[in-house]
Amino acid sequence: MELDRYDRSLLAVLQQEGRISNQDLADRIGLSASPCLRRVRALEESGLITGYHALLDAKKLGLSLMALIHISMDRHTPERFANFEAQVGALPEVLECLLITGQDADYQLKVIVRDMDAYQVLLLDRITRIEGVTGVHSSFVLRRIVDKTALALGMD
Repeated sequence: MELDRYDRSLLAVLQQEGRISNQDLADRIGLSASPCLRRVRALEESGLITGYHALLDAKKLGLSLMALIHISMDRHTPERFANFEAQVGALPEVLECLLITGQDADYQLKVIVRDMDAYQVLLLDRITRIEGVTGVHSSFVLRRIVDKTALALGMD
């Protein structure tokens, strides 16, 4: 899909303010309401906009411990990876699962839990029990320096 300046502007605003009204969005980017709505719907139908989400404050929900976990697998087979990915995908504490290269690990997980006790349960009772997991290395996040959800759109 070829994006023009209006599409890029729509995407930039929607990434920051997903609940903005169509009229306010149209006013912000310099279009009338009908063409603005048509463009947003086209971006949604193309799959470029995949959804709208509320961002929650983890600390206010009692989730104060974030960890990055590097996972090593015993075998690099599609079946082993598919099983691991399915099981990890079902864990609500896992915010992100990345298949990586350049490390001694195969995956990096970003998880968030209440405290160290909850982390221990997640790690020892759930993650390390997944078939094929042979190595685990944990790092704990002290502070988030950059925490974005918006993608750079190359707008000049």
